[in-house]
Amino acid sequence: MNILIINSGSSSIKFQLIEMPSEVLICSGIVERIGHKDAFINYKTNSATLQQIDTIKTHSEGLQKIVELLLDPENAVIKNTNEVEAVGHRVVHGGSSFSNTTLITAEVKQEIQKYAPLAPLHNPGNLEGILVAEEFFPLAKQVAVFDTAFHYTIPEKAKKYAIPNTLYEEGVQVYGFHGTSHKYVSEKAIEYLGLTLSKIISIHLGNGCSMTAVVDGKSIDHSLGFTPSNGLIMGSRSGDIDHGIIFYLVNNLGYTVDEVKYLLTNKSGMLGLTGHIDLRDIEAEAERGNSACKLALEMNAYRIKKYIGAYVAAMEGLDAIVFTAGVGENSSMIRKLVCSAMDYFGIDLDEIKNESKTKHLREINTTTSKVKILVIPTNEELEIAKQAYHLLNT
Repeated sequence: MNILIINSGSSSIKFQLIEMPSEVLICSGIVERIGHKDAFINYKTNSATLQQIDTIKTHSEGLQKIVELLLDPENAVIKNTNEVEAVGHRVVHGGSSFSNTTLITAEVKQEIQKYAPLAPLHNPGNLEGILVAEEFFPLAKQVAVFDTAFHYTIPEKAKKYAIPNTLYEEGVQVYGFHGTSHKYVSEKAIEYLGLTLSKIISIHLGNGCSMTAVVDGKSIDHSLGFTPSNGLIMGSRSGDIDHGIIFYLVNNLGYTVDEVKYLLTNKSGMLGLTGHIDLRDIEAEAERGNSACKLALEMNAYRIKKYIGAYVAAMEGLDAIVFTAGVGENSSMIRKLVCSAMDYFGIDLDEIKNESKTKHLREINTTTSKVKILVIPTNEELEIAKQAYHLLNT
């Protein structure tokens, strides 16, 4: 069975065509910087690699480009769209409606749309991906895998906010996100460590960022909450902020509620601090001596350190921390900033290993470090394919 995986982020679309159940990767790629004039496209097959810069304004345009690549006569991996038997979609917010992988129906699409206000950078793009896939692959089964599903195990004491109970009953709670990634890398870490019982902190760093405390393979706390907005400093999202600032902006500075929402979601984070959204650009500027970029990197790492401390306390111990996703896997600078002066937690970074560029699971801790520091490339697409195949064949 050929399964096309569409993984839409806030400004990117990763995709893979996978033959299941053999897990053979037929092709893969990513469309980055959607909404910018210099969107970057990277596409790979077993015999060819294509890279190009284009103007891609929307997720819909990005998805159309992906279909063109799949059918391109020079590098075609399928002769027609009917060869794709299923399309697996990453959907960020499933709220309280979905705790498992789900076959997409009209009702499921309505629920995804219902939760769009809670994930405005993601659910609209996720839904758009579904609609475009239904158009281009009319015979394929469409399957949704929800980011929130992995976090259903978070206990009530951690997922409930200190607000009136009636709001909790109406669904206002911590849902958690990036669940597919955290599930994949934590399972890989547990397998690598050979531990039946384990305490792991999974650190997913990309344009969106989150951390999960994972005990014995189950999520017990998570940095993102009701929406994918709080917690760590992200590409354009502020992360944790005193909610009193929102009232001040509205009541004293004349912002509308919609303007505040846009400010905190689209104009804050690393973008607001530096004028750049891509961490590669920020690191390059910091290397040139840009003080704003240097401070932003320090702030980013400091926030991650605070969550490590909190989760060590919550789990009453720590076996390993895992860095994953685009920034976590590739930025030795961020890993160094996070792990420096953390020896009191038993976290001791080997700076030479940290500079390694291998794309495989690797340890970057010293031989005497009590805590393993792992870099594990996430593969949300494979995890989505496995879950989609399981759903369609059981």
